[in-house]
Amino acid sequence: MRDPSRHRLVESLLLALAAAEGGVRLLSPRERPIEPADVDLHSFFSDAEIKRGARFARPQLALGLTRAAVDLGALALVVRKPPRWLPGKSKRPALAGALTGAGLAVGLSLPALPLSAISRRRGMAVGLITQSWRGWAADLVKGAAIESVLAGAAGGAAVAVTRRYPGRWWLPASAGSVLFGGALAALAPVVLDPVFNDFTPLPEGQTRSDVLDLARAAGIKVGEVYSVDASRRTTAANAYVAGLGPTKRVVLFDTLLDRYSRDEIRVVVAHELGHVRNRDVPRGVLYAALVAPAAALAVQRLSWELSPERGTARALPALALAATLVGAPIGLIGNRLSRAIERRSDAYSLVLTDAPDAFISFERAIAVQNVADVEPPRWLTSLLATHPPTAERIGSALSFAERSSNGSEAAAGYSSDSSTS
Repeated sequence: MRDPSRHRLVESLLLALAAAEGGVRLLSPRERPIEPADVDLHSFFSDAEIKRGARFARPQLALGLTRAAVDLGALALVVRKPPRWLPGKSKRPALAGALTGAGLAVGLSLPALPLSAISRRRGMAVGLITQSWRGWAADLVKGAAIESVLAGAAGGAAVAVTRRYPGRWWLPASAGSVLFGGALAALAPVVLDPVFNDFTPLPEGQTRSDVLDLARAAGIKVGEVYSVDASRRTTAANAYVAGLGPTKRVVLFDTLLDRYSRDEIRVVVAHELGHVRNRDVPRGVLYAALVAPAAALAVQRLSWELSPERGTARALPALALAATLVGAPIGLIGNRLSRAIERRSDAYSLVLTDAPDAFISFERAIAVQNVADVEPPRWLTSLLATHPPTAERIGSALSFAERSSNGSEAAAGYSSDSSTS
């Protein structure tokens, strides 16, 4: 006879995956992406560059996946054989949950630390890492302190909610997780990020003028644009959009500003402005809100299968393991949304700057500088990648260049007026 609890668990897991798939379909850009031209990477990269990227990036990926497996195994071991120090019934259950959450966050980060060190040493060997081991250790301590505070708050809240709503805690938990995620997205740029880096508003000059000109052309309010001292840790170049509302900002690595041409920087800025224009950070929060209820229900039912503990700090390891197991496939599905958003921003950058040559030269240069794998396995791109592969991005720029004589038609889906950020 079928176990009804197992049957409900399978139903809730399928519902969570369906919610993730529905969220991706609902929130994916409606604009048709630029169809990329076929690209022979050997026309843009030497054999040595292609091999170097693969030799570095693929073992790094293997190390990352191994770290994730070690983290998962350590958490599963705690669930299977709970340490004696994990409190059961307590006069102050929420406080016990907070202390347990903080302790688990720190303790479970230790088993995979040697693998992180190996990965870091490989980054130093290819010239990507510039930070000293002492600086890295200091960052680990800072990160552990922040993580323990956040995990402690989550642990205390989880125990309080599961005690207050023993049979239906998944509903308030899902709402709380979305509110917490939104608050973190808004506050991280001004509270957490400055703990690790210095952020400086772009000074008056060519780059700032270019940013403001592009923002005016796009018809958006960009917020502030910052340079971050990434060079204290890495030679890699990057840029990103962060924050919500008054904390919204575009951040450019100093390694980007120092090493790339004006046209290449404009291409990157335009890409990030595409994210601002289309409200892609709030879009990510909305995706979490759409998925959270079904995911939280699946976490509740899976945690009940993993452990008999209810409403105490000893239930937290099972909750954490269940959240990890449920969140992993949802994240893989969500990567499709990320890639679609990045394709739209690439297209927007090409339309806004009309500089496909600069786009291509940037993609080539940054792949070499960041020691990227420009020919990743197809399964990797389909499952784990948050951005389109280099060949696709270059191919899109080539297609754009080929039809640039019909630029108004090419731009129709991206340059039309819409609500601005």
